[in-house]
Amino acid sequence: MIDRDSKPQGSVHVRLLGGDEDGAKWDSFVMSCSNATFFHREGWRRVIKAAFSHECHYLLAEDGGNIVGVLPLVRQRSLLFGDALISTPFCVYGGVATNRDDVRCALEERAAAMADSMGVAYLECRNRSSSNATWPTKDLYCGFSKAISADPQENLLAIPRKQRAEVRKGIKKGLLGELEQDIAGVCYDIYSQSVRNLGTPVFSRQYFFILKSIFGNDCDGLVIRHGGRAVAAVVNFYFRDEVLPYYGGGIAEARSLGATHFMYWDLMAHASRERGVKTFDFGRSKRGSGSFAFKQYYGFTPEPLLYQYHLVGHNSIPDISPNNPKYRIFINIWKRLPLSVSQFIGPWIAKNLG
Repeated sequence: MIDRDSKPQGSVHVRLLGGDEDGAKWDSFVMSCSNATFFHREGWRRVIKAAFSHECHYLLAEDGGNIVGVLPLVRQRSLLFGDALISTPFCVYGGVATNRDDVRCALEERAAAMADSMGVAYLECRNRSSSNATWPTKDLYCGFSKAISADPQENLLAIPRKQRAEVRKGIKKGLLGELEQDIAGVCYDIYSQSVRNLGTPVFSRQYFFILKSIFGNDCDGLVIRHGGRAVAAVVNFYFRDEVLPYYGGGIAEARSLGATHFMYWDLMAHASRERGVKTFDFGRSKRGSGSFAFKQYYGFTPEPLLYQYHLVGHNSIPDISPNNPKYRIFINIWKRLPLSVSQFIGPWIAKNLG
């Protein structure tokens, strides 16, 4: 049994998120908090419950009746990957969002107590920077983010020469980018094919429907076409003045067309021109991975993401990564599956790959 309310710590009171009114207040706080992210939005609770049926335990801290900090938590349980309390699965960032140290401490203490009482293996907070000096830290991932210009030519010149040549190739090949609101259509088709080829189980098409229904105008797609044929696509999130390309990929032909390089440059143009976006958040990548190298070569500087852990049933930080040899055979088999089979089976596995 989880207590809905904690004992007040000084003037700070920690409790679980309640109904719709709480949700509106939660999002209002997130939009105003300097270290909150798109992944702290209350909508993720509804997405995760509807798409994956995971338990959500969203903690908020109040002082004088006003929200002063939030900590979204989701419990993931599976036979393959174990039992954990995570902030936040399926998201690159998480942990406490607050501007006060006492609030951070109160929320982390409550979360650790919840993890202990649930008997999970560990609590994971996907922090962008170190939050708790006593918790073990893993820096397997780095984030990639930088300011962009409203002038597409300036953005093009900011891309290193070799990758800039790939963008120019796409321009010469006549590639065209078009914003797409139906992210569960062609965007999903291209994404699912791309991740299958990488040996990763794909999310369900329904998950993309849910993302769009909950985040609305803060979620769209960009489809790149060559001669009218879709060759690459990416699903994007928008938060304050940022754009976050999140689920993307390309068909086999995309490489020879320079379509992926062109796509991200074209997204910068669309986002800055039509939404006034000033920051391009390229998300996270594992050190040593191909996507890590791609983002570096595209002109982004890696910034370590310091994921931190409160260990309960584990003696060390878990290694749930494609680089773990125990998953290598599975990945190699998955790459060979027909696309239709991977789309059918994948969602049952992907729901626990947050």
